Amino acid sequence: MKTRMRLAAALAAASLIGLTGCGANPGATGAAGAAGSDFPKKGKSIDLIVAFGSGGAVDTAARLIQPVLEKELGTNVEVINKPGAGGQIGYTQLTSAKPDGYTIGATGSPSVVVSPLDPSRGAKYTRESFQPLGRQVIDPTVIAVQPDSPYQTLKELLDAAKANPKSMTASTTGLQTGEHFALAQIQEETGSEFAPVHFSEGASQATTAFLGKHVEVLVANVSDVNDLSKQGKARVLGVMSGERAPSLPDVPTFKESGYDMTAGTARGYSAPAGLPDDVAKKLEAAIQKAIEDPAVVKKMQDLGLQTSYLNGADYQAFWAGQEGDFKKVLPLVQKKD
Repeated sequence: MKTRMRLAAALAAASLIGLTGCGANPGATGAAGAAGSDFPKKGKSIDLIVAFGSGGAVDTAARLIQPVLEKELGTNVEVINKPGAGGQIGYTQLTSAKPDGYTIGATGSPSVVVSPLDPSRGAKYTRESFQPLGRQVIDPTVIAVQPDSPYQTLKELLDAAKANPKSMTASTTGLQTGEHFALAQIQEETGSEFAPVHFSEGASQATTAFLGKHVEVLVANVSDVNDLSKQGKARVLGVMSGERAPSLPDVPTFKESGYDMTAGTARGYSAPAGLPDDVAKKLEAAIQKAIEDPAVVKKMQDLGLQTSYLNGADYQAFWAGQEGDFKKVLPLVQKKD
C-alpha cells in the first residue's frame, strides 16, 4: 500500500542520511537572521509543548534540543508536558496559541495527522492549523515480549495471535497512534490480531504497564526499548524498518522474518499556523541548529535514533503525503477494540 511504501522510503532515506542530518534549509541563514525583528523579546520565554508524558522519546528529544534553542534564540525555552488523548490535548493547546513564536511544540505523526481526520475525535484543529518548523527523526516500530515469554521469534508470536485472535494484550500510546496503526497493519497483512490497550499519556505509561506485566506485548519505538533490551527487561522480536536498527543489531527486521512491513513515528517541531515570516525563519534556523548539533545527534544515536532532518517546507510536504495515505487506512483503527 502507499502508506507502507512512503514510510519505507522515509526509513530508507533516514538510514542513508546517517547521523549528520540532511541538507541545510535554504531559508535558514542562522538564528540571528531576519534582520529588523525583535523576536524573541528580551526576558520573554518560549513554551515548547510536549503532548505526551515525561520520560518518553518525545519528551527526551525536546529536552535534548532545549539548551541549544536557548543559546540560539537568546531566551529561556520551557518544556511543558500536556499529555492525554493520544497527543490531542497538547496539540489543541499548541494550535490554540497565538502564532507569535512564543509557543512551539513537538509533533509526531501519525497521531498529529490522523486525529483531526476522525470526526469522532472532536479535534479542534486540522493539519493546516500547524506550521511545521523541522523534522528530527523517524523512529521505527518494534514488537517486544516479556523476558520469560514462551515466544522466541516473531513468527511464533504472530502465529499464536492468528490462531487465537485477541488472546494477547498489546500496548499503544493512544488511539490512532503509530503503535495502533502498526497493530492494524499487522492484522491486515498477517491475520494476527492482538487486543490493543491504549495508554494515552505516552510511551512511559505504556512501558510501566508492560514492566508490571499488565500487558503481554509491548508495541513501541526503537528509542523506547533500547535500555529495556540491554537490561534484560524485554525481548525484542522484530523491527519494522527496512534495515536492522544500529542499536539493536541482533534483532531481525519484519522482512527478515517473512513479513514485508514497515512502520514508525516521524517526529519534529511545529508552531501554530500563521507565524510572521521573520519569526518563522528564526525558529527554523534555531531548530535546525539544535537538531543537527553534534552533541544532540550523538545523544539521539545513543537512544538508537538517526537524525533525519527536514526543513519546515519539506516537513509540511511530508505531512501532506501522510494525510492522503492515512485517510485510506483510517477505518482499520476506527473499529471498536
